[in-house]
Amino acid sequence: MCIELLPELIAPDPWGYPLIAPGPVPEELLGLARRAVNSCPTLALLLTRSAEPAPDDLPSREAAG
Repeated sequence: MCIELLPELIAPDPWGYPLIAPGPVPEELLGLARRAVNSCPTLALLLTRSAEPAPDDLPSREAAG
C-alpha cells in the first residue's frame, strides 16, 4: 500500500517489500508521506522531524588563515 501512495520515495525490493529512499522527505512530498505512514497496515513506517542545526553549529564561512 505504501509503495502505491509514495512511489517517489518507496520502491519494492525483488520480493515486494518496501525500500525507503535515504535522506529527508522533500517538502512537496510531506503530505503524501504522512498519508503513506497513516495508511501503513503494519505500522512499519514512521515520519520524524529532523533536528535543524543551530546557527552556532554551522561551519564558518571564513577561511582559516
